[in-house]
Amino acid sequence: MNKVQPIRDLEKLEELKEELKRNGTRDYMLFYTGLNSGMRISDVVKLNVDDVKSFNGVMKPYITIIEKKTKKVKRFPLCNGLLIEMEKYTKNMKQGEYLFKSRKGDNKPITTVQAYRIIKRAGERIGLKDIGTHTMRKSFGYHHYQQFKDEALLQTIFNHSSPSITMDYIGITQDDIDISYKNFSI
Repeated sequence: MNKVQPIRDLEKLEELKEELKRNGTRDYMLFYTGLNSGMRISDVVKLNVDDVKSFNGVMKPYITIIEKKTKKVKRFPLCNGLLIEMEKYTKNMKQGEYLFKSRKGDNKPITTVQAYRIIKRAGERIGLKDIGTHTMRKSFGYHHYQQFKDEALLQTIFNHSSPSITMDYIGITQDDIDISYKNFSI
């Protein structure tokens, strides 16, 4: 089984977003949410309108969830781009409605397997390999690190036990190894 990679190229990220939009807003928003939150796919698919909007229809500034994997509370702000996109996306949705509904059944979330298929197929159509649902979380981490250069903060966001695990997870360790090989000569 291949290890999925972050999408390092911002142009490829935009291309994938556009490809997902062709399938409909749901698929695009699924990816966009994972990409801008750093959440695991198991948590993204379980989001519903109550998580992002208050009962009076006003967008919440924060998402607060209990992570499926760790059972820990995770709270994070909706970044400006995600807040704007989520407000448009949920405009006609009702409280309690899943954000990423399956086309099978009434108000059921898509499965993580279906989310994987959606992202994998879209990635393959634009020539990306080593892609899956974890690519969203890894891409979030990779670009967060590139912007802030704060591995301790990212380690905390991901709840990793050490900075080296975080750096390996987001592909920075492999990038450093690749550069060292390219610049090495005896």
